[in-house]
Amino acid sequence: MRIDASKIENLEERVVSINRVAKVVQGGKNFRFSVVVVVGDKKGHVGIGKGKAAEIPDAIRKAIESAKKNLIKIPIVNDTIPHEVLGHFGAGEVIMKPAREGTGVIAGGPLRLLFEVAGIKNIRTKSVGSNNARNMLNAAFEGLKSLRTVEEVARLRGKTVEEILG
Repeated sequence: MRIDASKIENLEERVVSINRVAKVVQGGKNFRFSVVVVVGDKKGHVGIGKGKAAEIPDAIRKAIESAKKNLIKIPIVNDTIPHEVLGHFGAGEVIMKPAREGTGVIAGGPLRLLFEVAGIKNIRTKSVGSNNARNMLNAAFEGLKSLRTVEEVARLRGKTVEEILG
């Protein structure tokens, strides 16, 4: 389900990583910059984008445009996620667990930026496998896409919330 970025106001952009990449050609090396950016409105909308260009500002602009095209809505319950989830992408795995009020964002490196722009204030995470910024972000993003609230699960199963919770 795509979300139109023009309808969301106050999108905050954060640059996660800037890498210099090289292509070896006959005359030498062509250097470019690869940038990863996260955007979010701190109300559950978040997106990840990648951009590459000869100059850093152009790469950041491309990454922001890409992130706005990949926005998703995350269900947030009491400033945390509704349930534990495992995100997997490439060699990276991210375990995300809901946390009590006052816990804060316990997440390493790029994941902290992702949760801050998403509006998640209390969460515990553990990165397993790859610690590559892109793989960690993509793994967390895949996990966040699969989150469901109790109401959604009840509606999909044709039951009441009380029947689901037991």
